[in-house]
Amino acid sequence: MAVTTTLTWNGERSFQKLLGNVSLRLLYKSSVHGENTVEMQNRCLCQGPIVTVIYHSNNIFGIFMLGHSSEKSKSFIEPNDSFFFSLQKNETMEMKTVVLNSTVTISYNTSEFNISSYDKQYLVLNFSTKCICIARVLEQELRIKCNPMFSSLECEVFRVEGIKDEAGYINRITRATQHRNRLLADVRAYSPYADLVSEIRILLLGPVGSGKSSFFNSVKSIFQGHLTRQAIVGSDVTSITEQYRIYSIKDGKNGQSLPFMLCDSMGLDEEEGVGLCVDDIPHILKGCVPDRYEFSPQKPITPNHPTFITSPSLKDRIHCVAYVFDINSMDNLCPKMMVKLKQIQKEVINCGVAQVALLTKVNNCNEVLQDNFLNMNKAMISQSQIQNVNKILGIPLSRILVVENYASGREMDPLKDILILSALKQMFRAVDDFLEDLLLE
Repeated sequence: MAVTTTLTWNGERSFQKLLGNVSLRLLYKSSVHGENTVEMQNRCLCQGPIVTVIYHSNNIFGIFMLGHSSEKSKSFIEPNDSFFFSLQKNETMEMKTVVLNSTVTISYNTSEFNISSYDKQYLVLNFSTKCICIARVLEQELRIKCNPMFSSLECEVFRVEGIKDEAGYINRITRATQHRNRLLADVRAYSPYADLVSEIRILLLGPVGSGKSSFFNSVKSIFQGHLTRQAIVGSDVTSITEQYRIYSIKDGKNGQSLPFMLCDSMGLDEEEGVGLCVDDIPHILKGCVPDRYEFSPQKPITPNHPTFITSPSLKDRIHCVAYVFDINSMDNLCPKMMVKLKQIQKEVINCGVAQVALLTKVNNCNEVLQDNFLNMNKAMISQSQIQNVNKILGIPLSRILVVENYASGREMDPLKDILILSALKQMFRAVDDFLEDLLLE
């Protein structure tokens, strides 16, 4: 008889987001195979990577272990690549993880399943009493609260199939997820300097096809928890974006708007009369151009236009310009494009607006950051594309940001998220410097 898992489709998707395109095969279910840890262990022998999922007190949590039990014994030791997790019951079943930095010991008796590590993280599951005992620090980090009076308990164990087996992969990807979650919390908690504005505006400027609209889609995807395609993107030689768009970002489907907006513009073209008109730039920077304004490459907006904002306030202005470039095309910018970029930068400097550069379409996001995910690899910094941006626009290396947008594929990736969220944090810092200068004036 087929056994049905309690784990939902969204729950399994959460594991796929973290571990890659894996599948879960149910090995043990306590309500079907018996609430006996010996039976539980016997069904998990020599099964390779396994995940134990516990459903208790309206919580879903457990442990992933890369190794496996190879012999019938009362205790055995798992390798270091293990982590505790919890699934948050929201729209996307967001996963919280705690990476174990020491060897895990698993012990069984007929009714008790005990997981402990040398860094004092532990979880004890007692089938006879229906109780869970868990380290307080672990409980807090996983955002779970076990009710000792709640008697219903279900436990399932799955074999994880199709997982990558490169050395250190699990450790790195789980640490990346933790760092990604910290960055996400930082971005959510951001407040513009001195509360001068409630939302900052970041203008995305760059050549046709550089990834401006894709960057907005990628940022929105992170906060929605799944891939989105609100802004139309394409690879045509002419700009797909023809309207000026001011996009707010919501935290979740029905969440509040976050304190920043991304302003998407028509792509720049090396030829005159094609793409975004340079004469539109000063009006955009000053906040005179409304959302959904239809660009005309040959005819810039003027104060006589019926939708022209004649008296924009600080909240309407652009607070940071992000020059967006395809990293693979950076070494081949034609002289006409460089002249146009210099012309635009002059307008940006005249308005005193903060500036960063955003290099998209990096070939391998795994090679961009150091192992601590905090700094860019020295090999990446020395690449000619980054040095060229510094040389052409004079933007400091600390404000030349590298990302890989969600332009293709179907799954979220914590390493991509780290690059995108780190870029946003650097933009926020640049904006705060701009706002502080305004206050000093």
